[in-house]
Amino acid sequence: MVDVGVMSGAIIFIKEDLKISEVQEEVLVGILSIISLLGSLAGGKTSDVIGRKWTIAFASLLFQCGAGIMALAPNFTALMIGRLFAGVGIGFGLMIAPVYIAEISPSASRGSLTSFPEIFINLGILLGYVSNYVFSGLSAHINWRIMLGVGIIPSVFIGFALCVIPESPRWLVMQNRIEEARLVLSKTNESEREVEERLAEIELAAGVANTDKDEAKAVWRELLYPSPGVRRMLITGCGIQCFQQITGIDATVYYSPTIFKDAGMTDNTHILAATVAVGFAKTTFILVAILLIDKLGRKPLLYISTIGMTICLFGLSFTLSFLGDGKLGAGLAILAVCGNVSFFSIGIGPICWVLSSEIFPLRLRAQASALGGVGSRVSSGLVSMSFLTVSRAITVGGTFFIFAMISALSVVFVHTCVPETKGKSLEQIELLFQNEGEWQRAEVAEVELADVERLVPKE
Repeated sequence: MVDVGVMSGAIIFIKEDLKISEVQEEVLVGILSIISLLGSLAGGKTSDVIGRKWTIAFASLLFQCGAGIMALAPNFTALMIGRLFAGVGIGFGLMIAPVYIAEISPSASRGSLTSFPEIFINLGILLGYVSNYVFSGLSAHINWRIMLGVGIIPSVFIGFALCVIPESPRWLVMQNRIEEARLVLSKTNESEREVEERLAEIELAAGVANTDKDEAKAVWRELLYPSPGVRRMLITGCGIQCFQQITGIDATVYYSPTIFKDAGMTDNTHILAATVAVGFAKTTFILVAILLIDKLGRKPLLYISTIGMTICLFGLSFTLSFLGDGKLGAGLAILAVCGNVSFFSIGIGPICWVLSSEIFPLRLRAQASALGGVGSRVSSGLVSMSFLTVSRAITVGGTFFIFAMISALSVVFVHTCVPETKGKSLEQIELLFQNEGEWQRAEVAEVELADVERLVPKE
């Protein structure tokens, strides 16, 4: 995801070098998210056929091709072709990475481990911001090409990592490769007894999946005509994916230079330096989320995240509307943007992917996660491709007021539709959704257990 951070600064120099229009700028920025839904849609089926590990390899290869084409693009058309390749690769990666990690992780640390893709997304964005600042002094014909070429570096490291990481044990069981699955589980679980228990649970879940196949009950038919339990899973998984994007995070990241210009900043170097601060804040707080997600739980972090984002977005809207064109306005805008991305990274940013990868049953997991990814990518693309147009119509401050209202709605969604999944196996989480209100009872029991633990003196 270096590309996300890079494009926010590179677009300044692409406009200068290739003389593209504002509409072309919106399309270039937003098309990545729209096209990535093709990768997300194809990723579910692809990962079921060739495995989770080699789907990650395919995603990395596609992105490398796209980044290379963009870096060498002589015109807008070639730039768009590279953007298309990169978008499909990102779609594959966003869909498969959390699924793979959720399936290979032990229950006690699944939340923090599944958040690791978000760390690398944020590190990529920060690296993109830093490269923008470092190369901004070069000529406009060269600097944006180097900025976009930097995106190849992380995917090369992924290629080396594939030489050592194992395949998903759940996928191996579905392929009847039981001994290989047992070997993988022995590396991620502490005792032989635990390995056998986890293997038995997976085999049971895979047996249900294979029975469905024998009865010719297609996965997509079950997703299109879901049972009440699956419907609740889809509402939670797809809903959190959409709220992650329609609260405006991609607009904040992609168009942070535009935001800072609207707040009164004029020097491109100073603007790009401010974006580095945004990237640093976003990356730092994802580390905080990793430390807390399996201790504090998913839902408390989501409350902190969505409430904090709402406050920051209202603050940014007020600043841009009434305090712009001065040092105070610029300083408050930088503070509000940094606060918004920080609250995003401590909750809904990583937890969105954690929930989407752990709430669906094995037979549906890959393709249901892909469906949620489509909602995320479409939402992101619509926001990115319409931001400049909407901002021209109702001002940048007015646009962020709308994002703030949507963020307030996300607090209500978290309260009503998201269960606590901390510490539960994937198979136990599936049972939460089978009976309406089951997770509320589970949360009450968890609170009562925590109260008892506090009252009982420790030896």
